[in-house]
Amino acid sequence: MTEPQFSSLIKRYLWVVLPLLGGLSLGAIVLNQPQKQAASSQNEIAAASPSPNVSVALSPSPSPSAKPSPAARKSPPTKVPPKPVNPATYTEQEKAINREAKSRFLASTATVDSLIEIRVAIAEGLPSTTIGAFSEAVLMDKDGRRLKQLSPGTSYTAQPDGDSIRLGAWQLPSIVILDPGIGQVFQLGDRIYRGRLLLVSDQGNLWGINYVNLRQYLHSVVGSEVSPSWPMEALKAQAVAARSYALTYYFKPAHSLYNLGATEYYQVYTGIEREADPTRKAVDITAGEFVSYRGGIVESLYAASDDIVAEAFRGHGMSQLGALDLAEKGYDYKQILSNYYPGTGVGRVEEDYN
Repeated sequence: MTEPQFSSLIKRYLWVVLPLLGGLSLGAIVLNQPQKQAASSQNEIAAASPSPNVSVALSPSPSPSAKPSPAARKSPPTKVPPKPVNPATYTEQEKAINREAKSRFLASTATVDSLIEIRVAIAEGLPSTTIGAFSEAVLMDKDGRRLKQLSPGTSYTAQPDGDSIRLGAWQLPSIVILDPGIGQVFQLGDRIYRGRLLLVSDQGNLWGINYVNLRQYLHSVVGSEVSPSWPMEALKAQAVAARSYALTYYFKPAHSLYNLGATEYYQVYTGIEREADPTRKAVDITAGEFVSYRGGIVESLYAASDDIVAEAFRGHGMSQLGALDLAEKGYDYKQILSNYYPGTGVGRVEEDYN
């Protein structure tokens, strides 16, 4: 399949596909740069969709003329505050339950990264593949019409069939959307992913694009690129570098169909396989932060070692092992980033509801 042929297909259908796969409604995203940079360093990016709606429930005020009933005039019973529990007295089982509850809470807490949806090519020009879901996932056509419902835990073989996709015994259009539902996952090949899947058949090949929010994407990338056993400052430096790199392709996509790929050519993305609590924490602590130079987003190249950085990027990039060494010497993540990206600062993406 040639690039012109593939681009022609996408140009023909993308205008109807993108609205269906759009992320959460955004107001405006503001890129806040360090104060030491030029005045032009603050850029407001207006999103196409309206601002998020914020609803506040107000209790009705009593009528000024209303008189309280005799029962209401009585003094309320005295409440004894609950006795605080000392975490030091928890049993090992209770501590484990508490850790799991904290992990679930942090995982459900939205950050600004959750408001940015990125398109990742997780299958490129395959003759066939398998898909499945662990919930009653829905298959839709490019116009959002419901086509089929997948049986939970069942694997389906997808392959091109002329101008359509054959999924098991089903004959489907050449473009389908797999939506596993909010908070659910789907399977493509031997990996499991969050978000949704756009499956495209063209010229006898299949393309799979994962629509996933930036937070969940980075949870996978950071865990796939470095070890969760590394010091937190090294993990935070990796999280900021990975976010900056992803944002570069968010605003300048590698292809009309997707922002960037999932391989080492870009940065490694493996779905939920390599997620871990320390790397998730590093992403969430640095939510929205990116490497900035003169008001712009730096394409923060990085590789495993100084030798590879020197060979592949002519020395312009971060060494992951070097970042590990600096973190072990007591450097914080901003110092690590400044060491490898001279003259830069750390900017931040923030929500703006005004």
